[in-house]
Amino acid sequence: MFELKIPKSRVGVLIGKKGETKRLIQKNTKCQLEISAEGDVIITGNSVDEFICENVVKAVGRGFNPLIALNLINDEYLLEIINIKEFSKGSENKFRRIKSRLIGTRGKTRKVIERLTNCNLVIYGKTVSLIGDVETIGVARKGVEKLLSGSPHGNVYGFIEREIRKLKTK
Repeated sequence: MFELKIPKSRVGVLIGKKGETKRLIQKNTKCQLEISAEGDVIITGNSVDEFICENVVKAVGRGFNPLIALNLINDEYLLEIINIKEFSKGSENKFRRIKSRLIGTRGKTRKVIERLTNCNLVIYGKTVSLIGDVETIGVARKGVEKLLSGSPHGNVYGFIEREIRKLKTK
């Protein structure tokens, strides 16, 4: 048995219309979910299945579409969660500014990172989360961390392109 908490605003997404998302997750992870209205989630199943289900639930809680979160059932996909607050050094203004840099005008920065790395990226609350394959998620994480640290967008895009090219030539 495993317990975790997700934001109240994501409980409805985790359950889905008439419970269909919850049933889909249970079927694909071979686990049972108990979800409270406050966001407490209890996962029961065997330990490996619980671990996989925990990541799927965590991803939905961090803002991912449940169908994208279900990619985590595949061993080739990972979930990375980065706390934006760690880069803002306690300043609320700096937090908003670096979060905005990561999103970009009309979501452009987020879309470029997704396109270059073939990873899904969600900015929700105080975190940025990534779902991607084992090879490219590290590159995406480094790129996001560089942006959060203040590196210019063009430099980060160039870094990501170089690193992806290196991975493809291996």
